[in-house]
Parts: sequence; structure tokens; C-alpha cells
Amino acid sequence: MSKRLASCDDHKRFLTNAAVHGVTIVISGPLTTDDAETTIASFLLVEASNREAVDRFNSHDPFFSAGIWENVAITAFNRR
Repeated sequence: MSKRLASCDDHKRFLTNAAVHGVTIVISGPLTTDDAETTIASFLLVEASNREAVDRFNSHDPFFSAGIWENVAITAFNRR
């Protein structure tokens, strides 16, 4: 069993409690290859009052703790 699959249920449970970390999830899901068969990354668009809340949220995610993500990019977004 892959690390991602082994951590998936914990990750999903974690996402349902995002507010505990001061974050609201707008949308989330796996990024896949064009055939939608292979997961290549995760995508989360969140709202938070500050960058620290997002960093804290990310660092508590089971996928982060399990080393699923090789790289994490957290970027501000200005909704228009």
C-alpha cells in the first residue's frame, strides 16, 4: 500500500476540521494526469486571516507529516 493511500483517510478527516486551524477550505482535491488515473499532486484553495494560519494548517496535515508531498507551494491569491 502506498504512503498516500495509507494516509488518505486521516487526510480527509483532517480536512473536515480545517476551521480548528483557522482555515476555511474553498476547494480541494487531487491533481491528476490527463487520463485522471494517476494522482500527481494535491490542490487546496483556502481562506485564512493570515499566512501563519495557512502554514500551521499545512504542517498539521497527515499528508505533510507522512512526507507525501515533496514540495509545498503556498501562494497568496487575490479574488476578483
